[in-house]
Amino acid sequence: MGLVKICGITRVEDAQLAIDLGADLLGLNFWPRSSRCISVDQARRVSEVVDGRVPLVGVFVNSPPPDVRRIEAAVGLNLLQFHGDEDPQEVLAWGGRGIRVLRLEAPPGRELLAEAADCWGILFEIRHAEYGGTGRSWDYSLLAGVERARSDQPWLVAGGIGPENARRALARSGADGVDVCSGVESAPGIKDPRLMERLIMEVRNGESLIA
Repeated sequence: MGLVKICGITRVEDAQLAIDLGADLLGLNFWPRSSRCISVDQARRVSEVVDGRVPLVGVFVNSPPPDVRRIEAAVGLNLLQFHGDEDPQEVLAWGGRGIRVLRLEAPPGRELLAEAADCWGILFEIRHAEYGGTGRSWDYSLLAGVERARSDQPWLVAGGIGPENARRALARSGADGVDVCSGVESAPGIKDPRLMERLIMEVRNGESLIA
């Protein structure tokens, strides 16, 4: 079964439903320029509802390390995803709790993957000038057949993924899971229950989970 990360959670009710539907990870965006940026107070409320049932992932873009540590401690984040131009050592400083984002133009080489070998996981998307994702699909087969530096490290793909192509993205990339944000929204930061359900059904090939 593929992993499903629902990113850009801004509301307690969306976090609760995502868990009920079977999401594996929830992402909270702390980049101030994002339309899905969540305050620390609201993130705490989400954390209280999640109550450790799934890992909470904090998404950061070129944030000063002291700010990351302050937010991580205040919210109780489980994993830290670095979506900017952070030095690899900055991500590795979090040990097995860091997620390295690699923006691809070609299949990733051994040296690049080796830099992230000690991270919890790697998130792959296409290279672009914007931070925080574009919502545009790409050639997920760039990852096909790429040798991993660590066999037990989760690989996620992001970018233009929704219920209609999640399974295809996994099959073409060979990744372990998908990271989805705008593909399950009715508006920025507002998750659509039916789209979330359809996404998880598509990945898991299961039956309807809500009436």
